[in-house]
Amino acid sequence: MAGGEAVIVAGIGLRPGTSEVDILACLNQALRQAGVAPTALRLATISSRSREAGLLATARSRNAELVAIPDEALKGYEAACATRSTRIASLYGVGSVAEAAALAAAGPGSVLIQPRIATARVTCALARSTS
Repeated sequence: MAGGEAVIVAGIGLRPGTSEVDILACLNQALRQAGVAPTALRLATISSRSREAGLLATARSRNAELVAIPDEALKGYEAACATRSTRIASLYGVGSVAEAAALAAAGPGSVLIQPRIATARVTCALARSTS
C-alpha cells in the first residue's frame, strides 16, 4: 500500500456451504467491535475453504482481496492466537483458524486487533498490517 497505509486483514473460519449473508454478518460484527472502518480490507482463510461460494461472494461485495493460507502455515501463528478451540486445534494444529489466517496474511509485524468472534457457522478475527 502506498505511504504505509495500514491494511486490515479479516481472518475467516467457516463451515462448508456458509452463505455470504452469514459471513458478512460476522465480518461486520468484528469490524464494529474493533471500532474500525477500513478503506483497505483483505480477507484470509485456509486453502481448503478459499473456494467457498459464500466467501468468494463476500470478497466481491467488499471489494477485498482473498488470500488462501496453506493449512500447515497456520501452525507458525499458534503462540500469537488469543483464543483457542480444542476442536480446531486438533484439526489444524492452531487454536484459531481466523486469528492465525489474519496474522499470516497481514505479514511480519502485524498485530491482532480483534480476537476471534464466532457465530453459528463463521469465525472472524482482525489483524492490522503496515505493509
